[in-house]
Amino acid sequence: MIDKGKGNVLGVLVDIVDYDAATARILRAARDRRPYAVTALAVHGVMTGVQDPAHNARLNSFDLVTPDGQPVRGALNVLHHAGLTDRVYGPELTLRVLREAAAEGLPVYLYGSTEPVLARLVPALEEMFPALKIAGVEASKFRKSQPGEPAEIAERIKASGARIVLVGLGCPRQEIFTYAMRPLLDMPLLAVGAAFDYHAGLLKNPPAWMQKYALEWLWRLGLEPKRLWKRYVLLNPNYVARLTAQRSGAWKATPPPATDAPVESFAV
Repeated sequence: MIDKGKGNVLGVLVDIVDYDAATARILRAARDRRPYAVTALAVHGVMTGVQDPAHNARLNSFDLVTPDGQPVRGALNVLHHAGLTDRVYGPELTLRVLREAAAEGLPVYLYGSTEPVLARLVPALEEMFPALKIAGVEASKFRKSQPGEPAEIAERIKASGARIVLVGLGCPRQEIFTYAMRPLLDMPLLAVGAAFDYHAGLLKNPPAWMQKYALEWLWRLGLEPKRLWKRYVLLNPNYVARLTAQRSGAWKATPPPATDAPVESFAV
């Protein structure tokens, strides 16, 4: 089990952890009924913080930020001698958490995505984990929150008996939702990216060799070129350039301090 604290990647604080440590930390918070904000960041997620200092400060307040992409894992190894042999990929972390939640009888709440995706996701998860207790399911409204609505969402989640919340709203909306809802819930919230679509069978994972050699972006680009071309064609070179500057000392990449400033309105 590897758990070596946080490392600065372009000013975003990412945890030097493996799957075992990340899963254990999430389950411990669920057992203890503690607010706990979790996200898994690939290059795009890190760059959302680089491009928005206020969001960077929110990310730096998260309890657990895992290196979702191989380039982020590589950055931790290069910059901080982390010794990580694998990333902590959001969809895989989701399965490991659900497996343990099913074994311990900890109910989960699924928040986000669309009704059709959730209609496929729930039976898929129940087939994988027959003992899993799904306390509630709530699709995204695809709009900004209204006054008083976050508290209403929190009450629905708490009333369901859930002990873990999986949030699938897309980056960075899911991170903002997780950050904003953390003070209202005594349980872990996991921003799980495309895990809902993957586990519902709507997206296919790339071959293992592409994942190993940090080419998942190319696979995703081939599947959704119109939606993702800017993310990968523009952000990836920017990421590499900034990483090179941080490593050489030409750029300090000073992390902004963590914040607890409230978000007035956010995607729900």
